[in-house]
Amino acid sequence: MTKQPGRVPAAESDEPAVDAASAGSRPLPAPGAAVLALLALGWLAAMLWSTREAITSAAAGVTAISLSAFALPGVISAALVAGAAVALAGGNLLARRYGDWATLRFAGAIGGGMLVGLAAAVAINLTYFDTSTTNVIAGTTAAAAIIGGALAGARTAPAVGAVVTAALGTLIFVVAFSRARDPLFDLFGSGDSQESLINAAKWVSRTESLVAGLLAGLLAFGYLTWARRRAVRRDPEAPALRWPAYLLAGAGPGLLLLLAEVIIRVGGRSLLDLASALSEADAVAQTSLGTSRVDNGIWVLFVGALTALIAFGRTLSPAPSDDDEPAHGPNPVADQVDPADDKPGYAKAFDADPAETFDAAETSETDPAKADPAR
Repeated sequence: MTKQPGRVPAAESDEPAVDAASAGSRPLPAPGAAVLALLALGWLAAMLWSTREAITSAAAGVTAISLSAFALPGVISAALVAGAAVALAGGNLLARRYGDWATLRFAGAIGGGMLVGLAAAVAINLTYFDTSTTNVIAGTTAAAAIIGGALAGARTAPAVGAVVTAALGTLIFVVAFSRARDPLFDLFGSGDSQESLINAAKWVSRTESLVAGLLAGLLAFGYLTWARRRAVRRDPEAPALRWPAYLLAGAGPGLLLLLAEVIIRVGGRSLLDLASALSEADAVAQTSLGTSRVDNGIWVLFVGALTALIAFGRTLSPAPSDDDEPAHGPNPVADQVDPADDKPGYAKAFDADPAETFDAAETSETDPAKADPAR
């Protein structure tokens, strides 16, 4: 069998064959996804329980509608994070069993979000009072969980895990921060006048958003760093995530908060309209709270992204410059070594006696027998 010129057979090639399904080409899993799913589901259950307690403890009618509108953002945000966390854990299981199939991973993510949404909707319909607002809360919560599951179908699973971790930490911090509001109001000069209350509330909201953004960026960076170390321990050739992944992970909690606000204003529009129609004060309160939530999401987005990016930049080492040369250059005399002698060739000429060298040269010129035969 003849060989075509210019082609090297695969068996005779010096370069190793490249496996298309090598470990470096496969996406990295999200570590701790099962723990994140349990924590997110627990947080969603806590939000649903607290909302139910607030509604059932209030008087029937207008107060229940107002409290439902106030509690809806917390439930929607928790459903988004829970749907993404459960879908992420399911994606890890599917990838471990069936490999990296993009269609299967996305379908599994949608299925995980649907399971969370269906469970939350059933729990709301079974435990809440059968009012006009119950179906709105249940439907909006289910939609948020499905959307969160769809977001978890992305190929870069560690970045999604970082977003879920940072978003969950941000939500917990916002609830815990409510205990520090009264001291901060006094710190920022809250008094009896309406203007002082508005200024103090503005500074309290900015402080909350700033600290939440810093926490989100640090949590996202910490999760990605942990995921990178685990991947390197399992496979030293695992690809490293670049700066866009850290930027997206840091901005992810803010993006989720803004997405939750969109879901609230679209899916929960009827509930917000009912609460705003109760009185002029309720209308002003709903408008003010909506604006505050949007501002908070923007602050968390930019501060979180900047924090994660700065933290990633501090881990980079400086690139080598052209001025970094070895202190001692190559020694041409030391490099030319005679194999038959330990001394370098040039060193022999330098070590010889000048008188002997002159006599040898003169003898070779006067004695024909010692002259060069070619001359």
